[in-house]
Amino acid sequence: MKAYRMTKWQAAPEFCDVEVREPGPGEVLVKVGGAGVCHSDLHIMGYPDGLLPYALPFTLGHENAGWVERVGPGVSGWAAGDPVVVYSVWGCGRCATCRVGAENYCENAPLFFGGGLGHDGGMASHMIVPAARFLCPLDGLDPRQAAPLTDAGLTTYHAVKRSLSLLRPGSTAVVIGAGGLGQMAIQILKAMSPARVVAVDLAAEKLAAATSFGADATVASDDRAAEHVRELTRGAGAELVLDIVGSDATLQLAVSVVRRLGHLTLVGIAGGSLPFSYLGVPTEVAVASTFYGSIPELTEVVTLAQAGQIKAHVELFPLAQAPQVYQRLQQGQIQGRAVVAPNG
Repeated sequence: MKAYRMTKWQAAPEFCDVEVREPGPGEVLVKVGGAGVCHSDLHIMGYPDGLLPYALPFTLGHENAGWVERVGPGVSGWAAGDPVVVYSVWGCGRCATCRVGAENYCENAPLFFGGGLGHDGGMASHMIVPAARFLCPLDGLDPRQAAPLTDAGLTTYHAVKRSLSLLRPGSTAVVIGAGGLGQMAIQILKAMSPARVVAVDLAAEKLAAATSFGADATVASDDRAAEHVRELTRGAGAELVLDIVGSDATLQLAVSVVRRLGHLTLVGIAGGSLPFSYLGVPTEVAVASTFYGSIPELTEVVTLAQAGQIKAHVELFPLAQAPQVYQRLQQGQIQGRAVVAPNG
C-alpha cells in the first residue's frame, strides 16, 4: 500500500510502499476511512532530529477512523466491518493513569506518542492498532466525517469539561481561534453548558463559521479585542478562556479577558509563553495546559456526535493530495478540518 510517511527531519514527508501486515496478538488491523490533517503535523515536520522520541520512518495521521478489517489472536468483541475511531495516544496500559483510561498522561510513555505520532498512523489504506482498548465504536457515524473527533473533538472536550463547574447561567466562555478545534470547542460549550460563547479570530470567514456553529458573539482579533470582550462581559471578564492558538499575542489577550477566579486553558501549541507574577494575572486565575483527553472521554465525544450535538466541518481529499492539503493548511486555507480518505 502507499503510505505518506515522515522519512527525514525538517523535510517534506514522502509516499512510500509499505506492506499491509497481519495483526499480531492483541492487535487490530483497521481499514482507514479518514485521517485528519492537523497543525501538529506541521510542527512535527519542522522539528530537528532528536527533539521527539520518534524512530523514522513512520506514517503520518493521528486523527483516525475506519472499519475493523481483521483482529489478531486474543482479541474479542470486534468483528470485520465494525466502524471505529482510534484513540490517538498510546500509553503503557499499566500505570495509574492508564488504568483509568487517561493514556494521554501515561507515566511511562512519552508525550505525543501514538498512531501517526512516532507509530504508523492513518495516511495509508490500513493501520495496525496495537490494542483493542484504543478503539471506540462508531455506530451511525461515517468514519470519514468522524475522524476529527479523535483530536479536534476530544482535545477541546477535555479542556471544556474540566471547567464546567464555572459555566453557570450568566457566565461567559471565550474561544480564541475559530478554526477546526475552535469550531468544535464552540459546539461542545453550547452542548454542555449554559455559558454565552464568544469567538475571537483574525479571519472574518472563521468568525462567520463560528456564528454558524453556535457562538453567541464574535470579536475580531485586533488591538481592541480585549476591550470588546470586556464590554460583552460588563467589565468582569470571562469565567473560561480557551486559547486554541497559543502564541504570545493570544496568551496576552487571554489573560486580559479572564476574570478573577476564572480558568485560562492553553490548548494551542504555537509556542507562546505567559509571564506570571502576583499582579500580572487576575487573582486566583487557574492557568493550565491540556493534552488530548481520556479514552472514556472519547466515548463521550462520540456520543455527542451520534446525538447530533457536535459535528466537524470536514473537507475530504484523496490520499494522493496529502502534500497539497498540508500546504493549504500551512497557508491558512482550510476552514474546518481537512480529512484524507485513503479508501475513497
